[in-house]
Amino acid sequence: MRIFVTGATGFIGSAVVRELIGAGHQVVGLTRSDSGAQALDAAGAEPHRGDLEDLESLRSGAAKSDAVIHTAFRHDWSRFAESCEWDKRAIETIGAVLEGSRRPFLVSAGVGVAEGRAATEDDPPFPVSAAFPRASEAAAMALAARGVHASVMRLPQVHDTVKQGLVTYLVQIARDKGVSAYVGDGDNRWPAAHISDVARLYRLAVEQGSAGARYHAVAENGVPAKDIAKAVGSGLKIPVISITPEQAKEHFGFLGFFVGRDGHVSSAKTRVKLGWNPTGSSLLADLANMRYTQD
Repeated sequence: MRIFVTGATGFIGSAVVRELIGAGHQVVGLTRSDSGAQALDAAGAEPHRGDLEDLESLRSGAAKSDAVIHTAFRHDWSRFAESCEWDKRAIETIGAVLEGSRRPFLVSAGVGVAEGRAATEDDPPFPVSAAFPRASEAAAMALAARGVHASVMRLPQVHDTVKQGLVTYLVQIARDKGVSAYVGDGDNRWPAAHISDVARLYRLAVEQGSAGARYHAVAENGVPAKDIAKAVGSGLKIPVISITPEQAKEHFGFLGFFVGRDGHVSSAKTRVKLGWNPTGSSLLADLANMRYTQD
């Protein structure tokens, strides 16, 4: 297939590009910079200039492709609601191009959809609100209801020894504050998956996936927050402490919304449907093996 990938030079998108090309697909990668175009060209992909705010670039990229994988998101936490709105517009714009065809459209979203039990692929997303404005999944499901071959990839903390999703921000906060903190008893869990396993699942989903499906890219159902904090503290050689829920917002900033949440997540249905068997290293192993010193 000829597959249009947004976010093609990002952490997840670049791994997806490599996975697709390795499996024999042609890739058209969205990029807004000369360096990004050079990286895509070197990887064997076709650069396509544009970004999420250039809706015409999204239309033209989707129009010339057999499938679309949307991994792009503007990670500007100071303007999160605005970033979510641009993401929603991008999804709707691509979906309008694909409507009336059977071309797959795979949209990235978050995996935090339940608390106090193992979330499954059947759980609906949290309702879009001022407190939780990201509408990626809702937009994709609305397209599926209109007959677009849209599906959703729910992402946990995606990691290697360089980046670890939101845990990357926890590392920076711990470095800045001189302590590695967790909330309460630290028994709340964060699901995780290695980048190589996630990239493979994207490929399987775009090749074999069903319209309206939700897939969980989860290798580890839930890593205790206290264990994550201990790994970060060990790497930075700083104390590990517990803070109260009331202290979380002040200590963690924008991450205060996430750090105390329990994210126990099952991927059993995804594994069966797509034959996915994660084999990458664990989150704690990558945290133990990453480089904590800054040049």
